[in-house]
Amino acid sequence: MQTPDLAALPATPAARLAQLRSAMRAQHIDACIVPSADPHLSEYLPARWQGREWLSGFTGSVGTLVVTQDMAGVWTDGRYWEQAETELAGSGIALKKIPSGASVLYIDWLGETMQPGQTVAVDGAVLGLANARLLQQALGAQVLLRTDTDLLQAVWPERPGMPAAPVYEHVPAYPALSRTQKLAALRASMAAHGASHHVISTVDDIAYLFNLRGADVNYNPVFLAHALLGPERATLFVADGKLPSALRATLEEQGVDVAAYAGAGAALAALPATATLLLDPRRITFGTRQAVPESVRVVESINPTTLAKSRKTESEAAHVRAAMEHDGAALCEFFSWLDRTLADPQRAPLTEIGIDEHLTAARARRAHFVSPSFGTIAGFNAHGAIMHYHAHAGSAATIAGDGLLLIDSGGQYLGGTTDITRVVPVGTLTAAHKRDFTLVLRSMIALSRAQFPRGVKSPMLDAIARAPLWAEGIDFGHGTGHGVGFFLNVHEGPQSISQSAMPEPQTAMEPGMITSIEPGIYRPGQWGIRIENLVLNVPAGTTQFGEFLRFETLTLCPIDTRCVERVLLRDDEAAWLNDYHATVRARLSPHLSGDALAWLAQRTGAI
Repeated sequence: MQTPDLAALPATPAARLAQLRSAMRAQHIDACIVPSADPHLSEYLPARWQGREWLSGFTGSVGTLVVTQDMAGVWTDGRYWEQAETELAGSGIALKKIPSGASVLYIDWLGETMQPGQTVAVDGAVLGLANARLLQQALGAQVLLRTDTDLLQAVWPERPGMPAAPVYEHVPAYPALSRTQKLAALRASMAAHGASHHVISTVDDIAYLFNLRGADVNYNPVFLAHALLGPERATLFVADGKLPSALRATLEEQGVDVAAYAGAGAALAALPATATLLLDPRRITFGTRQAVPESVRVVESINPTTLAKSRKTESEAAHVRAAMEHDGAALCEFFSWLDRTLADPQRAPLTEIGIDEHLTAARARRAHFVSPSFGTIAGFNAHGAIMHYHAHAGSAATIAGDGLLLIDSGGQYLGGTTDITRVVPVGTLTAAHKRDFTLVLRSMIALSRAQFPRGVKSPMLDAIARAPLWAEGIDFGHGTGHGVGFFLNVHEGPQSISQSAMPEPQTAMEPGMITSIEPGIYRPGQWGIRIENLVLNVPAGTTQFGEFLRFETLTLCPIDTRCVERVLLRDDEAAWLNDYHATVRARLSPHLSGDALAWLAQRTGAI
């Protein structure tokens, strides 16, 4: 293959869009959709599929780029509006604001804008099946939808190849069920659906099912693969060379054949006419669905593994609790260092990037740490109001003067996944700072203390956290909570505590689910406040009205009481905070010594 002339490659979004429009004209395409997606509909994308970012310059993890000859726009939700406005400035690409990351307003726009006889193109290999159906409906019969072309191949000469990180076995001491047990349970679910076969493309479901992990994307310990289960054997489609020979042999002994990654479509196409295939229309692409012969009966339902992995067993919950202790101890060491650093008038300047470096280093010293679970968000003052802010060398703020520093971070440990947000004071705080912080704390406490019927739809719990803020005429533009995996994705379904999520049957709250609670207040140009803990659904007893659940708080790290305005807390709320801090002190003290232990004792004092 001829090496591209790097000096001749388009270096700006405007130049790259010009290249894309030229390719569109050559193929008589009137509109091109570039989603933030890969063939597995992953949240964090391998570099090969970060085409929307490459074309637009917008680095947020959620967004859809639509390009016509006279318009280009990125549709993204409120978490990214400030970031998008900055990153899209001067690119010729408009920011299109949507209410949530799940919104499909770009589809509505195309349906209203495209004229009969025009053509819309999108790579079917990365277009979700559910969105493809909405798109086909919106465009109607008179607008052609092409899914057979990937225009990025024509305009991105230096496009990265497939990731090559090795696949490894999740240490057997951690998963509660063996691979063969999980396969047997899945086949029982398939039988209940009347299915002889089942296709899975979501990488977290595959990692869970086979007790395997990888590093094909940043932050989530997953690997690119498809899986096809039959009545007796399963096939794992993964790139050559990623599985060690010994692990491959073990898989084959346990009924799992290993085949080339590119062979998944052909295997689906070869299904017998007598087969009944179970698939999840929200977790599979249009291209994958097209590979299934029309003669095969298809049953559509949520992947059984999505439900199974959301419910952690007692032994898995115990591993998560241990991981939380390691994570909490690392955080204490970090925050102890941060307090000493901020109090030193002779210190060298500390930037938001320095926060990330020191925090990751503290976690890396802890047992069984693997990687961060997402990119650390360290936002000082106005940067804290950008919900998914990421510090860059050219924009990172220096931590100096007065204000609030928001730090949202997490770790991947062999025994669990963590995600925590804390806000610390810098210099002197105002009454407005403390009022906002205390209101957010009250919101977090309100949901943390909730008791609710087993099976309640998780979106219905969202209002409990928002009520203290709504009472003051305040709201926030993101969900209150997301599910969290077991040494897997930091964002995991099916439960979601969010006002923008639909209260569907699969969102029912069940024992063993781990979810975040993270309300916030964001004042653009001033500050942002978010307080986040992870919680576990545990039984709360049975009454004549049925089973009830409550939350066990898993996260172990002090909430900075220097930011609290005590008179705004009710006595029962202060008691919750004091009890939480007593638990944090008791659980973390055995893991600490010296300055970090002294810091823990100081920050967990009763108020």
